[in-house]
Amino acid sequence: MKALFTLGAVAAAALLACAPVTAAPTTPPKPASAAATVESRQINALADEYYESLARFEPVWATENGDSRFNDKLGLSISPKLRQQQFALYRSYLKRLSAIPRERLGSRDQTSHDILKFELDTALRLAPFPEHLIPIDQMVSMPVILANYAGGQGAQPLTTARDYRAYLSRLNQLVPHIDQSIVNMREGIRRGVVQPREPMLSSLPQFKQLVASKPEDSIFYTPIKNMPASFSAAEKRSLTTAYRKAIANKLNPALKRLATFIEKDYLPKTRTTAGWNALPQGAAWYAARAAAMTTTSLTPDQIHQIGLKEVARIQGEYGVTGPKMGYTGPAAGLPRWVSEQPKFKPFTSDQQVIDVFRELDAKVRTKLPSLFNLMPKSPLDLRLEPELSRATASDHYTPPAVDGSRPGVFWSVVNDPKQYGSTGMVTLYLHEGQPGHHFHIALVQELGLPNFRKFGGNNAFTEGWALYAETLGKEMGLFDKPEDYFGHLNDEMLRAARLVVDTGLHAKGWSRQRAIKYFQDTLGYSEHEARAQIERYMVWPAQALGYKIGSLKIMELRKRAQDALGSKFSLPEFHKVVLEEGTLPLAVLEAKVDRWIAEAK
Repeated sequence: MKALFTLGAVAAAALLACAPVTAAPTTPPKPASAAATVESRQINALADEYYESLARFEPVWATENGDSRFNDKLGLSISPKLRQQQFALYRSYLKRLSAIPRERLGSRDQTSHDILKFELDTALRLAPFPEHLIPIDQMVSMPVILANYAGGQGAQPLTTARDYRAYLSRLNQLVPHIDQSIVNMREGIRRGVVQPREPMLSSLPQFKQLVASKPEDSIFYTPIKNMPASFSAAEKRSLTTAYRKAIANKLNPALKRLATFIEKDYLPKTRTTAGWNALPQGAAWYAARAAAMTTTSLTPDQIHQIGLKEVARIQGEYGVTGPKMGYTGPAAGLPRWVSEQPKFKPFTSDQQVIDVFRELDAKVRTKLPSLFNLMPKSPLDLRLEPELSRATASDHYTPPAVDGSRPGVFWSVVNDPKQYGSTGMVTLYLHEGQPGHHFHIALVQELGLPNFRKFGGNNAFTEGWALYAETLGKEMGLFDKPEDYFGHLNDEMLRAARLVVDTGLHAKGWSRQRAIKYFQDTLGYSEHEARAQIERYMVWPAQALGYKIGSLKIMELRKRAQDALGSKFSLPEFHKVVLEEGTLPLAVLEAKVDRWIAEAK
């Protein structure tokens, strides 16, 4: 997924004065279906109310997750006052939830009860920590999110005059958001809650680049340059004038204030430490984030040990695969050797890279029916990451629009095609495309779930499923070439090594340089590649933990079902059980699979 975390209440409340409506909202998502019992009506009404408050609190989060009703709103969730109001709502929702007897609900409503309780408990566990005081980093910030929308290829559509007015409304609201960010960061300096220095140094060029010498040179003016021919002459004149005035008189001065503040005031006050445990209440803060992102009660130390065990296991696989590729050195050196082989960097243009992904896409489509009897109806598209965010972005997936106006998209990041390695392309496609994120996230929108389950989620299931989906390349015959299987192992190693370095940085006092060295030694990364990864974990503590923890749980449940059911086990049916109720906390998923095993027996 892209920058916004997928944890429902946690994503909106912990990580991210709406202006008047300028565009009529699209048709609201259908609420939960009418229920026969009082208790069922209560849980569905509460779930719908919870989602509406969440989407209005974080409208960009709603847009990113496919709900376009709030595309003209930006929100100001980083306002201390609004944060407190939202947490008060969560407390009231939790009180109402506890009054609904779970045992009197049907199966699907019980699942909603369990998910809602997890999300509310998690959000309130994070409430004491001042996430709003660090609203900007090199990975995600509201100015860059809106800049990425300017081309009309992102989550926010730009095809009608109404779309243009909605985006303009957000640009106008970006000004108070920037000013609130500066206020918050000044308070963060006062309280010792600041970002590490190196990631903020990486972010500064982004914000300087957003400042234009004149409106027409601004990236936020891009929609005007791309106006559809179908717009009337009056609409074109009106929108051109409005965009030019907003950029020249409001947005550009605000962006300049932000860039100047970061360079002159904030950077000198950033910290030299790398981990969250250096912040006030940092150890408890990180533990809360680890629990949120893994949906487990695992401690950072337990996660660290799991990571070390997985790294050792995968290095054992390197020892078998390396000789098949012509490598005869120690297993741990295989990634570095591969990174130095010119034959695994065959590209000279961005187009060649995306063409290989499209060929792979066509091949995978022929394999999927044998593994799945539940598949999304929404199409998948493959696109290159926009130039502005390419330097700091990771490959990612964005979901389709619920109304069908936008497909799911796998965004491929190609900075220098001559340095783009081919060995990891199969597993990357399986993760970000299908059957990874697309089969889960697009499908969630088609299952008739309550809105908070349709548009929400959690990191462990979302990324855990995508990492598990990578392993299906073996069943599809996509890893027959040793270099492609190495690519799979190396991506799996990345997720295992993340468990080690993320907990190392934030719970064990690792320095940035130690974490970079670990990635270089374990994954064969260059210093530049390792630095980009480590700086991501420095500002997104615990986000990277969900991948491996979730994947290990799904693989554990598959083996449990295979052992219990023997010849009765059906892989398509197992996948259906995992996917058919959308995104679940891992404990809820485990209980669901155990019920299926008992019934199948």
